Amino acid sequence: MGLQLLHLHLHGLFRATDLELGRDSDTGGQTLYVLELVKALSLCEEVEKVELCTRLIQDRKVSSDYSQKREIISPKAEILRIPFGPKRYIRKELLWPYLNELADKLIAQLKLRSKLPDWIHAHYADAGYVGSLVSEALGIPLVFTGHSLGREKKRQLLGSGMDHSQIENNYSISRRIEAEELALAYSQLVITSTSQESDGQYARYRNFESSRAKVISPGVDLSRFNTINQSIDNPTLDQLFKPFLRDISLPPLLAISRAVRRKNIPALIEVFGRSETLRKRHNLILILGNRDDSRQLDKQQREVFQQIFELVDKYELYGHIAYPKKHTRDQIAGIYRWAAHRNGLFVNPALTEPFGLTLLEAGACGLPMVATNDGGPSEILAKCGNGMLVDVSDLDSFQRVLEKAGSNQYLWNHWQSNGLEGVKTHFSWDAHVARYLNLMKTQLNFLAINKSSKTLHFSSIKAS
Repeated sequence: MGLQLLHLHLHGLFRATDLELGRDSDTGGQTLYVLELVKALSLCEEVEKVELCTRLIQDRKVSSDYSQKREIISPKAEILRIPFGPKRYIRKELLWPYLNELADKLIAQLKLRSKLPDWIHAHYADAGYVGSLVSEALGIPLVFTGHSLGREKKRQLLGSGMDHSQIENNYSISRRIEAEELALAYSQLVITSTSQESDGQYARYRNFESSRAKVISPGVDLSRFNTINQSIDNPTLDQLFKPFLRDISLPPLLAISRAVRRKNIPALIEVFGRSETLRKRHNLILILGNRDDSRQLDKQQREVFQQIFELVDKYELYGHIAYPKKHTRDQIAGIYRWAAHRNGLFVNPALTEPFGLTLLEAGACGLPMVATNDGGPSEILAKCGNGMLVDVSDLDSFQRVLEKAGSNQYLWNHWQSNGLEGVKTHFSWDAHVARYLNLMKTQLNFLAINKSSKTLHFSSIKAS
């Protein structure tokens, strides 16, 4: 029999098609990565079945898709939804009291099977906590990917001026960090996107063992993100942006992200607004998820959009900036190509970026980058050589780098060529999945032979 794999991704909104990326702070690039990974694994000959376990939600405010107990992703992959906690959709910080309920239900279901999964791969702290309980109860090897880590988030929030009580009240940060500690204690393998994550972030946890950590850079779908049919995208996307812009031919500075504080979009607008050079030379295009009414967004998103609206007014950027309310996931690749066709730049101004999948997507579509120097972009740039890094907390430096990056056509052409080749060579999904499966089988087989008898105590965490 082939491998049977179980992935855990508990928060946000997860379905097989048309992901609601950018809807809120829980529906970002992590969701897309996990879905693409599950799909890619299901295409491998040595894999018999892949399941993705997530939360069943019954809420009139979201699609009924999320109330289906099972949903087919592909012939060998499906979504398993288990109800736990309130029926309604709630943000991830409110799920902690209900995770033991999910663990109990999942353990009960797995016990009924004739064959247990070969391993569990838990994504984010909440899934890491549940995966630890299931692994301990059933002896299934656990693989953990934090995607972003609580200690790093706490460091950023303290640096932004929030105090400890605010952080605890808003983000349940202590529970998140303890869940990450538990997941690291139980994990046979920890997968990170970059060595910076391993050396600079995971290393701050008492239960982290560097020998268990392996770097597997995410892959990009080159069948979608490429330079093919570039001219076909242009007429439709012109109509998307024309209502905002006086001169649509100007090279765009393009940012694509969720409207959350960490993504630091207001800083990009501030830099653009105060630079006469940037305003004359470029348009600013912001793709920040879909919204019908900004008043219906969650508190953090409302605050970010309020900052955006105030900055647009402060610098009188009307006619120079576009932030459409609607787009489809199918349009994203075309938007990158549209920007590349106009010799634009992709800008990632995040305060920290664990990896930066959008940077790979942009590079694969021929769009050079200017990105934060905090996190994964430095490793992408080292392999692709397709742009510049900057300390985005230094607005003067951020401004100078953007002005320089958009001033030299020869350099732009060089970056574009490098990016196309670098992404293809280093960041394809085929390479990602091959390394993933090889590491899993090698590492988990070795650990099974040399299994430690160490007993781990976490009753205090369970009780909480």
